[in-house]
Order: sequence, then C-alpha cells, then structure tokens
Amino acid sequence: MISEFLKYAIPSAFAMLVSALYTIIDGIFVGQGVGDNALAAVNIVLPFTVMLVGIANMMAVGGGALISKNIGAKNIEKAVNIFRQVCKFLLIVTVFISLVCVIFAKPIVKMLGATEALETLAVDYLKYYAIFCIPNLVGLALNSFVRNDGKPKLAMYSIIAGAITNIILDYVFIFPFGLGIKGAAIATGLGQIVTVAIMLPHFIQKKGCLTFGKVKIEKEVISDLLKIGFPSFLSQISFSFIVLVHNLTLVNVMGEIGVSAYSILNYIGTNIYMVLFGLTLGAQPLISYNFGRKDKDKVLKYYKINSMASIVTTAVFVVICYVFGKQIIGIFTNDKQILEIAYFAVKLGTLSYFMVGLNIGTIVFYQAIEMPKLSTLICLFRSVIFLPISLFVLSKVFGADGIWAGTLVSESLTFIAINLIANIKTSTTKSINKLVETAQ
Repeated sequence: MISEFLKYAIPSAFAMLVSALYTIIDGIFVGQGVGDNALAAVNIVLPFTVMLVGIANMMAVGGGALISKNIGAKNIEKAVNIFRQVCKFLLIVTVFISLVCVIFAKPIVKMLGATEALETLAVDYLKYYAIFCIPNLVGLALNSFVRNDGKPKLAMYSIIAGAITNIILDYVFIFPFGLGIKGAAIATGLGQIVTVAIMLPHFIQKKGCLTFGKVKIEKEVISDLLKIGFPSFLSQISFSFIVLVHNLTLVNVMGEIGVSAYSILNYIGTNIYMVLFGLTLGAQPLISYNFGRKDKDKVLKYYKINSMASIVTTAVFVVICYVFGKQIIGIFTNDKQILEIAYFAVKLGTLSYFMVGLNIGTIVFYQAIEMPKLSTLICLFRSVIFLPISLFVLSKVFGADGIWAGTLVSESLTFIAINLIANIKTSTTKSINKLVETAQ
C-alpha cells in the first residue's frame, strides 16, 4: 500500500513543489525587477487569485472523488459522463469569471485593501491574470482528472513543463522586455497553456478511461459535484481569508513594510502548503477508489499514510527554513528591516504547517468518503472562527510579533476541535454503510 501511495503522492507532491518554486521565482523576478511595492501588490491580489484556484479545485476534487468512486465500483460509463459534465461546466464558469475580472479589476483590488501606492500595480496584475483565466483554471482541473485516470506521471510532467515555460518567460518579459508586473501575469498564463496542451492528447486520443465528448449538463451531477467539492473551494477561500485578514491587520499595525514581509512569508509558505496539498491530492484517488470498492481498511490506511508523510515533509521544511531562512529571504529583498521581520515571521509561520498538513489531509479525506459537511466545518474553524480570534488576542498581548503566530494557534485549535467533534474510523464506517445501503 505504501508503494501504491508513493506512486501517486510523489509525482503529485513533486509537481506541486515545482509549481510553488516557480511561484517563488516569479516573486524573485517581481521583487528584483519591479520592486517591493510590486511584491506587495501581488500579495494584495493573492486572496482573489487563490479564490479562483479554489473554484478549479472544487471541480477537480469534487469531480475526481465521484469519478474515482465510480471507477472503483466498475461504473466506467458513469465516470466518463461525470468527467465530461465537469469539463463543460468549468469552461462556462471560467469564461464568465475572466470577463468579470477584466471589467471590474479596479473595484476588486480596492475591496482587497490596495493602498493608493499599490492600486495601479494590483489592477495591472489582476487584469492580465484574468485574461488567461481559462487555461489557468482548466489546467488545474484537468491535472487532477489525469491523476484520477491513473496517469500521475503525466500530471507531473505537464506541471513541470508549464513551470519551466513560466520561469523562462518571467525573465524575458520582466527584464529584456520591461513589461513589469504585467509580464509576470502573462508568463503565468502562457505557462498554463503549455500545461493544458500536454494533457489534452490523453483525453482526445482516448489513452485512459476518460474522454471528451458531447454531454448534457445534469443538475443532479453538478449538485453532487459542488456539494463534495465545496470544501476544497472553501479551503482555498480560507487561505484567501487568512491572507486578507493578515494584510488588513499588518497594514494597521505595521504599515506597508509588514505587508511586504508577509508576502515573502507567503512565497516560502506556499512551497510547504503546495507539497502537502500534493501529497493529499495523490492520496485522494486511492481513497475514493477504495471507498467505491467499500474497502474500509484500505481507506483508513491511506489516510494514515498520508498523515505520516505530511508530518515528515513538514519537519524537513522547518529545518531548512530555520537553518537557511535568512539566505532564502535575502533572495526576495535587499531591505535589512524587511529581512529581519520576515525571518522572525518564517520561524513562527513554518511551525503551523504541521497542523496545516493534517487539517488539509482530513478535509480531502472527508470529501473522498462523501462527508463534505465535516470538511466544511474544518475550513470554517481554520479561517472564519479561530484565525480572527487568534490574531486579535495575540496582537493585543504581544503586539506586531504576535501576528506571526496567528496561523499556528488557529490551525492547532482547528485540529483539536475537529477531533473532538468527529472520529475518523466511526465516520468512515458510517459513510461506507450508507454507500452499501444506497447500492441495495
């Protein structure tokens, strides 16, 4: 079972790491080529762009869970039908979002807290990001479906190719062409087009179970998809809300220098988050498939393996950040004050990922066994309930330094709360029994 987990988890985690690394390189190019205000502007827009990614993840995880469950239950035709409906629905949604973001970019960045100094940069970044909204979001969803169709390595290769394209174009657009923050957004979009182009032949040439084709969107399928996938959307929104709450708190307490330091923490933290999320995405098809087969023991075993992998992975990242933190931060900024603030933030912030990994693993697990209400509860605990309380109390008691411990405290409280409310083994038994009753 461990070898099967690693077969899916390693390509997924590695792909997410590469994806996060090119986000960091994007940050380096923006910081060094455009300036610290540009870094802050990207961070201002981040809650909204993460929300868009959440929409793609909602479709990907919700659809992926339904697809893998039906493949496990030998209902291949139904799995294909669900795949086609998800693709069609996502395409309609992304076209609409792209138009809204281009037309209303200025009001959106103002709502996100952009100051006068950051507004123009933030608007430019959002507009050009939105132009490539379709490949950005469709690429994320297709990557998950390729993995659910038994091709984790293809999913990895497509992301790596897109990341390399993005890195090269980042340098070209920002430095030789002098496009500034616009260049960073355009490079990201073109990179995603490469990612999609590599995956399309798998579906067009019918290399797996899932294929493109005409389909009529059914309300019941989309309803199930959104119900199961909603926690993934909410999880991304939670991250957006976490960033937004931090930004607003930091602007009030520390000013723009605090936001700049937090943007660096986010670039580093994104690497850890994406790898942990990659491990979970690797486990999801295995959990969903065995859930469809009604194999309780394997479902629980894969959850346990994913949790242990998450803890070990976080420990490695924490050691790296404590030992090489200042050197890593120095890549993003030459400002000594920002460097010192960011290093303190990184030392506290990275510890939170022990709990983050366990929490996101549990979120996706409950989605995979079709108990999304518990997943939703975890998301609400993480951001809406415990984070604002933690930030308020810690900033009052410890001042600006207390802000950096907010995520650690809120994620720990979330982990404790959900384990007091629900039991993994009991919940799994209940859900599988319900599946058996439905089949009868």
